[in-house]
Amino acid sequence: MQIQTDASDIEIIRHVLSGEVNAFEILIERYQSHVFSIVRRHVPNAMVDEVAHDVFVRAYQGLAGFAEKSGFKGWLSGISVRACYDFWRKKYRVREVPISQLTDAHQEWLENMASNESAAAFDENGRQSATLEILDWALGQLSAGDRMVVDLIYFEGLSHKEAGALMGWSIPNVKIRSWRAKKKLHKILFEEKRKNRGAG
Repeated sequence: MQIQTDASDIEIIRHVLSGEVNAFEILIERYQSHVFSIVRRHVPNAMVDEVAHDVFVRAYQGLAGFAEKSGFKGWLSGISVRACYDFWRKKYRVREVPISQLTDAHQEWLENMASNESAAAFDENGRQSATLEILDWALGQLSAGDRMVVDLIYFEGLSHKEAGALMGWSIPNVKIRSWRAKKKLHKILFEEKRKNRGAG
């Protein structure tokens, strides 16, 4: 039976699970912009297509486990975020830009950011275009999980509960990771600063 493109997500999923696998293309068309918008915020531009493709592969393979009451869009968002997390776990590389090559202004900003306990200040500074490259250097020193938590909480403004739901983690785990990420940034930056002063 031909399924209409304006059918509900649940109807389409039921058709796919009953053997009409081509119906899944409707869901791809419907949500590809949503998936790309999530993935684009978390991985390098060159890897967006690959990770987004992986998201839909995972969604298709896991469709039988989808709980209808949870909503497909939210379920797909969680898959998208976890795919980004897995990308960093597999491909993670520490950036090789030494802090000694950064300007004094950049070093000062990083130190202030790392020691600042205010999420609002972190977010406000992080949105300044002049600091994004430097922030990427700092985030490159964190683990994949800590990096994702910083992205979700401090840059996307999600609550610990919302971030936990997307990552599949408990709220206490997210809180611990976000606190630990700040501590790590502080330690990384000030240890490098001391090294540079000692070398001078």
